[in-house]
Amino acid sequence: MLILIWLRGLLTRRAGRLAAAAAGIALAVALPAALGAFLATAKATMTTRSVQRVPVDWQVEQQPGQTVSVPMPGTSRHVSFARIDGFESRQAGQTLTTGAGQVLGLPTDYAATFPGELRLLAGNANGPLLAQQTAANLHARPGASVTVRRPGLPDATVAVTGVVELPAADSLFQRIGAPPGAQPQAPPDNVLLLPEADWHRMFDGISRDRVRTQFHVRIGHRLPPDPAAAFTAVSGQARNLEERMAGSGLIGDNLGAALDAARSDALYSQVLFLFLGAPAVVLAALLAGLVTRAGAPRRTAEQALLRTRGASRGTLVRLALAETALVSVTGVLAGLGLAAVAGRALFGSANVSWWAAVLGLLVAAVTVLLPALHATTVAAARRPVGGPRRSPAWLRYGLDLWLLAGSAVIFWITSRNGYQLVLVPEGLPQLSVDYWAFAGPALLWTGAGLLIWRLTRTLPVTWAVRPLAGGLTGTVSAMLTRQRAPLARTATLAALAVAFAVSTSVFDTTYRQQAQVDAELTNGADVTVSQTTATQGQLAAVPGVSRVEPLQHRFAYVGSDLQDLYGIRPATTRLHDTYVSGGTAREILDRLTRQQDALLVSQETVNDFQLHLGDQVRLRTEDGRTVPFHYAGVITEFPTAPRDSFLVANASYLARTMPADTTYLITTDGTRPSRVAAELRGRLGPTAKVTDVETTRQVVGSSLTAVDLAGLTAIELGYALALAALATGLLLVLGFAERRRTYALATVLGATPRQLGSFVWTEVSLVGVAAAMLGALCGWALSRMLVAVLSGVFDPPPDALAVPWAYLAVLAVLGVAALLAAGAATVRAAHRPPLTVLRDL
Repeated sequence: MLILIWLRGLLTRRAGRLAAAAAGIALAVALPAALGAFLATAKATMTTRSVQRVPVDWQVEQQPGQTVSVPMPGTSRHVSFARIDGFESRQAGQTLTTGAGQVLGLPTDYAATFPGELRLLAGNANGPLLAQQTAANLHARPGASVTVRRPGLPDATVAVTGVVELPAADSLFQRIGAPPGAQPQAPPDNVLLLPEADWHRMFDGISRDRVRTQFHVRIGHRLPPDPAAAFTAVSGQARNLEERMAGSGLIGDNLGAALDAARSDALYSQVLFLFLGAPAVVLAALLAGLVTRAGAPRRTAEQALLRTRGASRGTLVRLALAETALVSVTGVLAGLGLAAVAGRALFGSANVSWWAAVLGLLVAAVTVLLPALHATTVAAARRPVGGPRRSPAWLRYGLDLWLLAGSAVIFWITSRNGYQLVLVPEGLPQLSVDYWAFAGPALLWTGAGLLIWRLTRTLPVTWAVRPLAGGLTGTVSAMLTRQRAPLARTATLAALAVAFAVSTSVFDTTYRQQAQVDAELTNGADVTVSQTTATQGQLAAVPGVSRVEPLQHRFAYVGSDLQDLYGIRPATTRLHDTYVSGGTAREILDRLTRQQDALLVSQETVNDFQLHLGDQVRLRTEDGRTVPFHYAGVITEFPTAPRDSFLVANASYLARTMPADTTYLITTDGTRPSRVAAELRGRLGPTAKVTDVETTRQVVGSSLTAVDLAGLTAIELGYALALAALATGLLLVLGFAERRRTYALATVLGATPRQLGSFVWTEVSLVGVAAAMLGALCGWALSRMLVAVLSGVFDPPPDALAVPWAYLAVLAVLGVAALLAAGAATVRAAHRPPLTVLRDL
C-alpha cells in the first residue's frame, strides 16, 4: 500500500520530472532499436540487390575431353563458345573487317531465362545478333550480311536481325577457374550471338581447341538475408557441385562474387552503426542521469524525512525500486514505440531490436535506481551541506588533455600508412574490421566532453555575466558561481549534443556528395556519348543538354606498358583538386595550356619509369609511331579512366600527332540524366554508346551508398535535433525548478521581475553560447576525423567537408527556441506568489 501511495504522490507532484527521466530512457532505447532495424533491413536489401544484379548465377564450364553428367541445380541452359578469326562486312561499297572474335550459340529462350544478360538495341532477337561494339566496327545494322571467318573451314555468311548490348560482358567472357589477376582485362570487342541450331550447323566441324561449352545456371534464391551468410551458402553449394562433377567441370560463381562485395558493404554498415550511433546512446543515458541528478537534493530531503518518521532502509529501497520500474517501463515502451514508427516510415517494417529494451533497463538502473539507493540514510542526506568538495581527480590530473593527446597519436598512427578499416584476408571466407581505428574518434569525443566540462566549470563568471546582468553582476555572479557544477553539466551535455548533430550531418552530406562524385568519375559526366558520328553542336541541340565537353581517347605505350591516353581542352575541363597531385587542379591544367606537349601521368608511372618534372616522355602508338611529350604533373583520377595507369594530354596537340576517338561528356540542365540518355539513344541509333550517371551509380555504388544510408541519416539527424533540444531546454527547466526557493526568497526581499529575469536570462545565455561555440568546434574536429578514418567509404576522397547549412540552421533555430522556451517558462514561474511557492516546497 505504501508503494502505491508513494507512486501516486510522484505522479501527482513530480509528474514532470518522471516524464523527463522517462524521455531520456526512451531516447536511449529508441536509437539502438531503430538502428538495429536499419541494420537488418540494410543487410537484407544488400543481399536482394546483389542477387538482382547478377543475370547468370553460375557459369559451369565443361573441361576439355570431359563430359559433365551431373544434373545442374535450379534452371540451366547450354551455351557454346567458338573463337573465330574475324568478321567482314560490305557497306556502301566499302569492305570493313575486324580482328578475332567470339561466336556464341544460345537457346531460343536464353534471354527470357536470364534477363539482364542481353539488351536489345535495334531489330529483333529472333536470329543472329551483333554486339553493339561489333556493329559499330562493321557499320552494320539489322538486315546487314556479315561474313564469319571460321578457322579451318570456309567462311560463312549470316543475316543480322538485331543489335544487342551485353551489360555483363565481363563475367560472360571470364576465364573460368583463373585467378582474378589472370582474367582478361576487357571482354572481346567482336561478338556474334547465334541461335543454338545455327551455331551447331556452322561450328560442329571446327577444331575442338577453339570451342568451349558452358552451362549457365540460375539457382534458387531463398538465401539468408545477411550477405555474409548468403555468400557462405552460395559458395558452399558451388563447391559441393564441383566435388560431385569430379573435375569434369569448373564453376564461375558470379553470384558468390557479388555477395562477397555485398558482405563488405554490410560490414561497413555495422561500422557506421557503431561510429554514428554509439555517441547518441551515451548522450541519451547522460541526459537521463542529469535529469535524475537535477532532483537529487529534493529526493535526499524527502528520503531523510521518511527515515526520521520511522521508515526503514528496506522500505526506501522498495520505494526506489518501484519508482525505477515505473520510469524504466514507461521509457522502454515509449522508445520501442518510437523506433517502430520510425522503422515503418523509413524502412517499411516495424520490426525493432528488442535487445534495446535491456539497454533501457540498464540505463534506468544506473541513472534512477543507484542515486535513489545512495541517499537512503540520514547521514547521506546531511552530507551535501558540508564543507567544499575537492575537484575530481580526473580534473586535477588532466585526464581530458591526456585523452585528446592519445586521440591525436592514434589517429596519426592509423591514418599515415593508408590502412583499410574493412579488411579482406586472402583465402578466408570472413571479413574483419580494424577496430583499433575506433579509438581515435572515441578518445576525441570523450576528451572533448571532459574539456568542455573543465572550461565551463572554470569559466570566470563575473566578466561573462556583466553585459547581461548590469548592476546585479555581483549578485548574479555569486549565484552562478554557487551553481557552477550543474551549469557546467548542462552546458557540456548541450555542447556534446550540438557536436553530435554537426558531425553526423557533415559526415552524411560529405558521404552523399562523394557517392555522386564516384559515379560521375566512372561515367565521366551526367551523360557520356561515344562511338558516334554526331558533332558537338548536334548533341548540344538535344533537349535537356546544358554543356558538351569533347574528350579524345586512344591507347599508347609507355615503354612496354599499354595505357589509356586522353586528350582534353584544359581551359574548359573541370577537375576536382583530389584528382591531381602537386598543386590544385587549375594549376595543373594551366601547365597543359602553356605547354602544348605537356603530359600528365599517374603516380605509378612516375615511380616505375623514374620520371622528373620536365622529362621527355616518348609515347609509341599502336601502329608503331613515336610521339614526344614532356612530363608536367601527376594525375590520380580522371573521368572514364581506369583506376591504375593512364595519361592525359592537350587535345589540340594530340589531334595533330595521333588522332583519337572522341567521347562527349554532357552536363544536363537539371533534367534527369536517364531521360536525356534515352533521348540521345533514340536520335543516335544503336551503334552509339550512351551511358548516364544514374545507371552507373547503381552499378558502381554499393547498396549501402545507393540505398540504405538515407534511412540511417534520417534517424540520426532527427534524433540529433531532439537530443539537442532536450539537452538545452529540459535541463535548464529542471535546474530552474530546483531554484524556485531562491527566486521566491529574492521576491520576498524585494527583487523586481526584471531583476529575476536577469538571473534567468544570464544563465540561459551562458549555456547557449557555450553549447554553440564549443559544440560546433568539437563537431568540426569529429567530422574531419570521421571522414579521414572512414576514408575507405570515399572514392575519391573529398576536396573538403560538405557542410549542410540548411540542417545546421534548423538545429540553431531549434536550440534557440528551446532556450527561449526554458527561460520564458522559468520567468513565468518566478512570478508566482512567493508564499505559495515556499508552502509547496
